[in-house]
Amino acid sequence: MSNKLTYEDSPYLQQHKNNPVDWYPWCDEAFEKAQKENKAVFISIGYSSCHWCHVMEENVFENEECAKILNENFVSIKVDREERPDIDKHFQEVHMLLNRRPGGWPTSIFCTPQNKPFFAGTYIPPESRAGSIEGMGFIELTKLIAQKINENDEQLYKNADEVEGFINHYEHPKEATLLKEDFYKNFLHQVKNNYDPRFGGFSVSPKFPQANTLNTLLTIDRLYDDKAARAMLLDTLNNMSKGGIYDLIDGGFCRYSVDERWLVPHFEKMLYDNALLCEVYTKTYLIYKDEQHLSIAKSIADFWLNFMSENGLFYSASDADSQGEEGSYFIYTYDEVKQALNDKYENLDKVLKQLGVTQTGNFEGKNIIRIDADAPEEFAEIKTILQNIRKDREYPFIDKKIQTSWSAMMLKSLFILGSIDNKYNKIAVNSLNELLKTMYIDEKLYHTTLIHKTPKIEAFLEDYAFLADAIMSAYKYTGKDIYLIQAQRFINIALEKFYKNGVWNFSDIDFETKAEISDNTYTSSVAVIIEAMFSLSSIIEDEKYAHFAFKTLEYNSYELARRPVLYPKMLEQVLRYTKGERIIKSTQDNLSNHIDKLSALKYPFILLKSDSNSEYLICGDKSCFSSTDDLEELDKLIINSI
Repeated sequence: MSNKLTYEDSPYLQQHKNNPVDWYPWCDEAFEKAQKENKAVFISIGYSSCHWCHVMEENVFENEECAKILNENFVSIKVDREERPDIDKHFQEVHMLLNRRPGGWPTSIFCTPQNKPFFAGTYIPPESRAGSIEGMGFIELTKLIAQKINENDEQLYKNADEVEGFINHYEHPKEATLLKEDFYKNFLHQVKNNYDPRFGGFSVSPKFPQANTLNTLLTIDRLYDDKAARAMLLDTLNNMSKGGIYDLIDGGFCRYSVDERWLVPHFEKMLYDNALLCEVYTKTYLIYKDEQHLSIAKSIADFWLNFMSENGLFYSASDADSQGEEGSYFIYTYDEVKQALNDKYENLDKVLKQLGVTQTGNFEGKNIIRIDADAPEEFAEIKTILQNIRKDREYPFIDKKIQTSWSAMMLKSLFILGSIDNKYNKIAVNSLNELLKTMYIDEKLYHTTLIHKTPKIEAFLEDYAFLADAIMSAYKYTGKDIYLIQAQRFINIALEKFYKNGVWNFSDIDFETKAEISDNTYTSSVAVIIEAMFSLSSIIEDEKYAHFAFKTLEYNSYELARRPVLYPKMLEQVLRYTKGERIIKSTQDNLSNHIDKLSALKYPFILLKSDSNSEYLICGDKSCFSSTDDLEELDKLIINSI
């Protein structure tokens, strides 16, 4: 029998509607029931493509004994973190406070009947394990909590009150620090300390792509011709693209690699990862002209367009699992690859070796396709053959949520890619129109909806920030003034709803959660809206937006100076502020016809604005410096004006 999740749109909540647990969605009814019946609240947060969320469902939420304890003693609430990032952010802070380390998903939170948290964990197995550092299993833990709530345990309630007090107390920066160009030197020092010189990347396993760090390294090299920044950027991009975390067959990147070589991924594919990496590979191609980088950028975009979109709207994620096993769609046996290629290539043994395909395999006895050195000459044909093998398999579950912030990330990347291949520009224009039609209704912006459904959850700061930034990119690459009007509208609303004296809140719904300035799972929405405000301010010549951007940077300057490695996107905005922007003004025909060359200019902080000037006029904040009709001269003139 289904529970109360049966009427929810979220694919993640739908996955749990037939659990024996009497789940509630996040709603007033659940909390009123907890208080009325004096029951503890159990909040479980996850998302549809999360492997360990599936494991906990199978081992705990489908376990009749676990369900019986929850149903008799708790009010149980399921939350899709992608649908309600405000709730997730709040309880990730709770986890950090209680455990002194970051959390993850699934997130398991226990609260008093008054919804004050006192215990936070991630995956909790059903049974306790002797000598395990993880401590009690779910059955033992829930029985103990139920007993303490029933006894009105004084210490438990005291702990909950203390947690709530800490969470509601915002720490303000100790002092403001002068915004300096030299912040980048500390950033480089910290990045080098984290860098893996063998395989690239900035951590030991598990390894995440950290697209924002890569983007900032690119910016630093463009500004300062820094060989170390360039080497870390290119080595990481090249190592990631060998196969594993990067799907050589269908395209697109998986969430992260469980090993240091980027070989064995966690096979889920997220829209935000792919959008940000598409941007990095495209911009890197524009500067260094390595065709491999362009090929990867296009393969990311094409994967999402071919596999993960509908009617111009982008799905949020695909799962790691299919047929009950992680990665089964993606991997190959030695025999099936050999048989598929056997009659086509005389040098079959060499081809198999180049593809990394062996009898012993590189992943649980099977093979992840990987090219460590030179690709086979026939790889395009081989890729089609291997794609055909996959067509007979069950495709991983696709979460068909449309999310404003993540979709906007991909739109921005498509506009940049469109400066090289105009077909992506046309796709981006169409997709932006569809996103606005779907998510901006009756002058109200929404955060997420299931495809073909009406959105219900109002937008958060990240939606306004990424959408405004994408719209400013639409203006840059099309020159259409309507985009300036749209961007200004969304930035104005964001300022009104979320900003106060240099501080940005993420949400104004259930939790007034402070927005992060660090780039964690993806880019900080605060850094993104700073970027959008700087761009808008320069193009429409309205200084108030630059003022708000500066005040935000100033408010966070102390942390930026100390630990810039945590804030790569915001560091970029510091460099933009200290170095200055350059606006190239010319006729729209000049700008449109040469957008590829204008996008490849070395200086990173360039805006384009159409006017009647037949040459290319180079301007700064309040004055213009020089003009030329020779595109080849632009780089030199811009650098000389800095």
